[in-house]
Amino acid sequence: MNIIINGGTKGIGKEVALYFAQDAGNRILVTGRDEKSLKSISSKHKNIDILPLDISIFSTQAELLRDMLSIHYERVDILINMAGMLVAGDFMELSDNEGHLMMETNFFGPASFIREVKPYMISGSHIVNISSMGGFQGSAKYKGLSYYSASKAALACLTECLAEEFSESGIRVNCLALGAVNTEMLTKAFPGYKAPINAKDMAEFIAGFALNGHKFMNGKIIPVAINNP
Repeated sequence: MNIIINGGTKGIGKEVALYFAQDAGNRILVTGRDEKSLKSISSKHKNIDILPLDISIFSTQAELLRDMLSIHYERVDILINMAGMLVAGDFMELSDNEGHLMMETNFFGPASFIREVKPYMISGSHIVNISSMGGFQGSAKYKGLSYYSASKAALACLTECLAEEFSESGIRVNCLALGAVNTEMLTKAFPGYKAPINAKDMAEFIAGFALNGHKFMNGKIIPVAINNP
């Protein structure tokens, strides 16, 4: 299988890439801002390709992805949008630039990324967007996460819309709204809090869903949380 992990330099995204890399029959493209981390991942796994790019300014770097796909990938079976950005702070204190950065990273960038990858996907392919319980409608909300939660809610809604738009192509689109997982991002949002799930275990769940979830559902926003946070 050909798999793209958009945002896999650390945390859950990195663990997802490593999980898929265990199968020599998979070819995985991992993107991210940290080129050093990307090289560290690919140096240990021959079936991992890397593409350094900043999803928050994806419109200026889209050509890099186009070149990679046109040269090395005839098709894409799975796309997982893992990239995320969180700047914690009260709504009235966050700057416009901080708000725009989260929206670009968590919503506009992944949306544009999907647009570039979709022509390489065929019937039976699966797009998995990674949202958050903070963006899950009706869930508990927390002070300091307004822009982050709103950007993740937008990604969840986009999932429902694209599932309909891509249905004739046989491409399934689903979204996992993650609860608390022990990552650097969780620490930023909730200093001192320890989640009951680690990144590796969550990555195994995400990988399994990416492989099989589209056989049973399409356009679904699925909460994946023991607690929140």
